[in-house]
Parts: sequence; C-alpha cells; structure tokens
Amino acid sequence: MKAIVLDNPLIQHKLSIVRNKKTGTKEFREIIGEIATFLCYEAMSDAVLQDIEIETPICKTKAKKLDENQYAFVPILRAGTGMLDGLLKAMPNAKIGHVGLYRDEETLKPVRYYYKMPKDIASREVIVLDPMLATGGSATDTITMLKEDGVEKIKFLCILAAPEGVQRLEKEHPDVQIYTACLDENLNDVGYIVPGLGDAGDRIFGTK
Repeated sequence: MKAIVLDNPLIQHKLSIVRNKKTGTKEFREIIGEIATFLCYEAMSDAVLQDIEIETPICKTKAKKLDENQYAFVPILRAGTGMLDGLLKAMPNAKIGHVGLYRDEETLKPVRYYYKMPKDIASREVIVLDPMLATGGSATDTITMLKEDGVEKIKFLCILAAPEGVQRLEKEHPDVQIYTACLDENLNDVGYIVPGLGDAGDRIFGTK
C-alpha cells in the first residue's frame, strides 16, 4: 500500500505552526492533537457500520452505528500519547494499549521496555500512533509485536514521515496502511526528519 498523505490546506496551515521552533508547548500539543483527529477521520473511511433504528424528535428512522469497542489505539511511548486525545475525541470508547520503545543513540535501533495491550487485542482493529515516522524502526517493531499477538488489521498514523521510514514500513509490513499529514524530504545523519519539527516528544511535554 502507498502512504496516504492528507494534502489539505487546513492541515498544511497547522503544520506550519508546529514546525515553527517559536511555537510554545501548549499550542504545539493542542495542534498535534487536532492533526491527529483529521488523520483518524481519514483512517476510518473504510469502517464497517451497523444498521440500527432510532427515533428522532420527528419520527423513527434508520441510521448507521460504529462499534467503537472493536478498535484499539496504540501510541508508541512517549510521543505517541500526544496524538491520543485527538483520536479519543473521535472515538472515545476505543480501547488503549501502550508500547514503550526508545532509540539507541548509537545504533538508532529501537529498544523495547514496555508492552501492555487490552484484552482480546487479536479481535480488534489497531491504530498505531507515533508523530514521527523517521527510520521506521519503532513502527515496524511495534507492528511485529502486534502481529505476534494475533492482530490482523493494523493502520499507522503519523504527523510527519520520512521517505526512508515509509519505505521500510511498506517493505516489512506491506499490509499496513500509513496515514500522514506530510511526507518530508529525508533523514539527517542523526536520524531526524528534515525539515521536520524537531523532537516531537520533547516539544509535546516541554522537556527541552
């Protein structure tokens, strides 16, 4: 599958704000959540709806209902949690799992330190969250772990993606659809996305 890029003027406007190094923690965090909501809307475009009957103030009518309990959001710690509120605004009843990975500064490879999923994760559609798809190491490792738990339908949402990360994820998990707000130019020699927005985790939590 090819990565789906949300080329929308409103999203591009918001990206210009989060890219700006002068943008403060509060505004940065809020806009990351807003962009995540837009990504969620796009990722749910193929959702299966149930036919139900409801009664409006005027009359009875047929309607469509989404079974939110069939979904799970899995943010990759810690930056992925910055996208979580945006998705929960769209689907507040989805279950939540967490994956903890950190990047070895020398090898740039992800190291796992935490993994906790909802019960019956194998029966759910899982949406993995990470603001930055850089080398693709954390994303591919997370998806591998989910598949080992029996999860069959997985999507990946990110704010920015580098071509290197997209290529790796498409190669190792070609069945996983990627949704991003922008495909950037490349990675620099220390693994950061260019032009990027810096370290998403530090900017979300104000730790640098």
